[in-house]
This record gives sequence, structure tokens and C-alpha cells, in this order.
Amino acid sequence: MKLSELIGNIQYKQIYDFSDVEISGVCSDSRRVRAGDIFAAYKGESFDSHKKIAEAVKSGAVAVVCERPADCGVPVIVVESGRAVIAPLARAFYGFADKKLKLVAVTGTNGKTTTTYMLESIFAAGGRKAGVIGTLGVRYAGKFIAPELTTPDPIYLHSVFADMADCGVEYVFMEVSAHALHYNKIDGLHFEVGIFTNCTQDHLDFFGTMERYADCKKSMFIKGRCGYAVINSDDNLGLQMLKEVENPISYGLVNPADVFAVDVCEKMSGASFVLNLFDELYEIELSLPATHNVYNAMGAAACAKILGVNTAAIASGLKSLKSIPGRLEIVAKYNGAHIYVDFAHTPDGLEKSLQSLKKLCKGKLFCLFGCGGNRDRGKRPIMGETAAKYADFIIITSDNPRFEEPFDIICEIEAGVKPSGKPYVTVTEREAATEYAIRLLGEGDILLVAGKGGEHYQEIMGIKHSYDDNTVIKKIIGA
Repeated sequence: MKLSELIGNIQYKQIYDFSDVEISGVCSDSRRVRAGDIFAAYKGESFDSHKKIAEAVKSGAVAVVCERPADCGVPVIVVESGRAVIAPLARAFYGFADKKLKLVAVTGTNGKTTTTYMLESIFAAGGRKAGVIGTLGVRYAGKFIAPELTTPDPIYLHSVFADMADCGVEYVFMEVSAHALHYNKIDGLHFEVGIFTNCTQDHLDFFGTMERYADCKKSMFIKGRCGYAVINSDDNLGLQMLKEVENPISYGLVNPADVFAVDVCEKMSGASFVLNLFDELYEIELSLPATHNVYNAMGAAACAKILGVNTAAIASGLKSLKSIPGRLEIVAKYNGAHIYVDFAHTPDGLEKSLQSLKKLCKGKLFCLFGCGGNRDRGKRPIMGETAAKYADFIIITSDNPRFEEPFDIICEIEAGVKPSGKPYVTVTEREAATEYAIRLLGEGDILLVAGKGGEHYQEIMGIKHSYDDNTVIKKIIGA
């Protein structure tokens, strides 16, 4: 693609040393530049990649897009925001592949991954080819790509769209994080349906206030970005959005909604309910337990119905989805007890999982968890308080401490547990904590190992060490 053709898709202020060179790739990481690339530089919160322009050109970049003039021997296109033009550049370079796909976005603090997996299963039952992009990675046409970010960066995202289209994928269900919205990663994309699951405390280390975090979530549904907005009417922000967004469709269990469920029955092996889907009634069986998965199922069902999937296929798809890695997943049975692994890493997520397991527990409910380092510190004591509210015994341990001292994080969680008087222990090393918890289990007990879910690593001092809760649990019990 010629440079003139590519930059015709962005707004720019000035061009220096123009030559209509051939562009063979788009790159924003100087370490990954290949010969023929256009390099996009911008000033970020902690690093200014303008400092890497010379290195990028030396590695083969034949043009540069940046925020200020640079003398580097190749064409320089000066723009207002280098970060903001990455998405339109990538979209144009990959031939607007997104237009060949029907996109569905799922945003919210919790429930994004489960909702996308439910949609994938529903559309498979309906005989339609679909792909998933999210926290657990990218899946389509028999391919699996390991995860990096919940919502991939634009260059990689559009390359995936292009390959999906080449592979005959029709529908793409993707998680859209608040950070992706903040950084304009999905600019230019149109979604057939946008689903909003909920908005509860998370990422305040980045957004500062719940108001800013909520505003970012709301931005998913502005400027005609979504054809339909499927909104949880039992969420406070959801109720507000239903009055503001275009083409709203509501779902919920408490407040009036277009899609709702009655006769909900929770079991250890899943949940059952009667679904009212736009006044059509259907009995639904889920293999995934807990009320919050009933919400996820309602959101997925509403979206699928809007996109033309019949209700029988929706019910079949929901029933056939047996588990999702690290999403309230039964990992093992030991000594008459059940052991679950869940991603629950927010106060709301932990509360919903413990609340559901408490209803099912015939013995003692144990909860093992930690909190991530260099992230929202304010939620640590809240999560401690939440665990103490529902669990009979708490084991506080490490999650991904990153560059913080694990014991300091544990102490902040502990501050929320202490006032309850509930028994607890602190065990800094996560595997040792898991073994300690498992040895306590008896008939009818339940252990929830929370915080990491389907992650396969533990991040300590900038290094991702191989670690998987499921594998550790099975090793301890000899499974």
C-alpha cells in the first residue's frame, strides 16, 4: 500500500520530506519494526516513543507518524495524537476487514468473558461461524492465540480481523475493556450489538474516580457505535444508560426488562430458569452455576435473538457450554468437598461468587484470594470485608504482586477481614496457601480459589512465572 493511500484515512497537520513509499506494515513498538513499516510515535503517560524514531528508522521503518517534527531521513507525518491515529491506520492497512464481519462488543466490570463464550456456543448451535477475542485469548476457525490484553492493541486487532475474514468467520464476540475505550483502540468499528454487563469498583488506580470509570464504560454506546445496546437494568449505571443510549434493550431479574428470567434454581452443577425472551417463554438449563451467570445468559440470549438466532438454538448453546476456564469452574472434589477456581478479582465479583456458593454449601465455605500489586489499592480492604461477610474461613495470599511487597498487599486486605472476627490466616506463597486450604476441607465444604482464574502465570518484579491454580490444585490432591 502506498503511503499516500494510507494517510488518506487520517487527519494530519503537516508532512515533511514526502515520498510516496510502499508501506508493508504498521508498527508502534520500535522493538518490532520490520523493513517497510510505518512507525507511529506518541507521548504516553510514562514514556515518549518519539525517542525511538531513529531506532525504528534504522530497523527499516520507511515513514513515521508522530506528534512533532522529526529529522530522520524518511517521510514524517505530524498529527495531533499519535496514539489516536494507530487504529485508523491499522484498519486501513488491513483493508477494513472489520466491515466483512458482524461485530458484537461486551463491556462491563465483570461477566465479559463468560458472555462472549456463551455467545460463541449459541452461534455454534445455530450453525454460524464465530470467533472470540478477550481475556482468555483469541479463538476462531480452530485457531487459538494466547492472550496478551483483554482488548488487543489496534494493529494486532485488525490483523486478526483480516485473518478471521479470510477464514470465513461471520461473527466476532469481543470483550471491550475500559482501558481500550480510553485509548481509542476500537475507533472506527461499528458493532451490531453492544452488551453492558455491570459497573462496579475496579481500575481506580487508573481512572481515579468511579465517575470517570463509568463515563468510560458509557462511551461504548455513543456516536452510533452500536446498532443495539443490550443493557443490564439491575445495574445503577445500566438504568441510567437505558434512558440515554440508542436502541436500548434491557435484561434483568429485579427491575422491569425486555428480557428476564423467572423460577431461577441454582445447583452445584449449574442453574435452570424460565427465560422470557421478548415475550417468548423457554426453559433454560445452564451448566454454569450462580445467579450472575443467569444474568450473563440473559444478555447473550437477547443479543443472539436480535441477530436472528432462534430460541431453540439459544437454549441448546447455553446448555452445551459446560465450563469456562477460571470462571467459577469446578476444578476438583477432595475429601467430600468441592473446589472452585474463579477470576473474581473485584469486590463485586468476589461477592457474587461467594454469595452463590454460600447457598450451595452444606459444610464450611473457605475462600482463598489475594489482590494484584500496582493496581487499585482501595479495593483491597473491601475485598477482605466481602470475604469475611460470606466465608467461614479465609486464606489471604499473593495474587500478582508485580512490583509491590506481597506482605504489604496482604496487610491491606487483612484490614478488611479483622473487624469481622472471622477466622483467617495469611500465607504469602500462593501454592503453600492452596495446600493449606485444601488440607482443611471436609465433607460438604466448598473452597473458592479466587483472583487469577484462567491465568497461567504469576507476575513478580516484572517477570511472569508459570503458575496455574487448576494445575496446582490437581497436583496437591494427586489428581
